[in-house]
Amino acid sequence: MAPRAMTAERRAPRPDEIEVVDDAMAEVYAAKTGAERLAIAEEMFRSARSMLLSHLRTEHPDWTEARLRQEAAHRLSHGAV
Repeated sequence: MAPRAMTAERRAPRPDEIEVVDDAMAEVYAAKTGAERLAIAEEMFRSARSMLLSHLRTEHPDWTEARLRQEAAHRLSHGAV
């Protein structure tokens, strides 16, 4: 199945909306094993953490690496850390 082209009808989701997975992607993920899905989730988390750390380094060049990691953990855990 070919990927669908972006249309003018698509827009950014509002914060109060729940995003729904595209049917084609749902089929792809459903065909994967639990281990494969977990590996995808881990890579997505690592990517998000890497991008966040890069952003924090740019915004706070005076922070130590430990402080950057602490802030990233705090943000990624929604304040639990």
